[in-house]
Amino acid sequence: MKDDLFADLLRSAEEMVAIEKGEIIPDMRVIHHYETLDVKAIREASGKSRKEFADIIGASYEAVKSWENKRRNPTGPTKKLLTLVRENPRQMVAILEQESA
Repeated sequence: MKDDLFADLLRSAEEMVAIEKGEIIPDMRVIHHYETLDVKAIREASGKSRKEFADIIGASYEAVKSWENKRRNPTGPTKKLLTLVRENPRQMVAILEQESA
């Protein structure tokens, strides 16, 4: 690893430690926030079991289980679909059930 790259990495690690200790406050313009969907709440609002919900959204049972247990997070089109289901669970599930029939 080049010396300048290593020095930059070391500075970043030192800054992270200082932030964690409360010694410095990071610039709010560079903080990234990522929304984590509550897939379990979304599924429960739909009134479906894990298996039924997985079939309706085109995912595996294991994927839904992992999302609900916060081991993994849905991404891409699945995240967008779950966001739509969250906003209107009964109506979206009815539409998805029609499409899968």
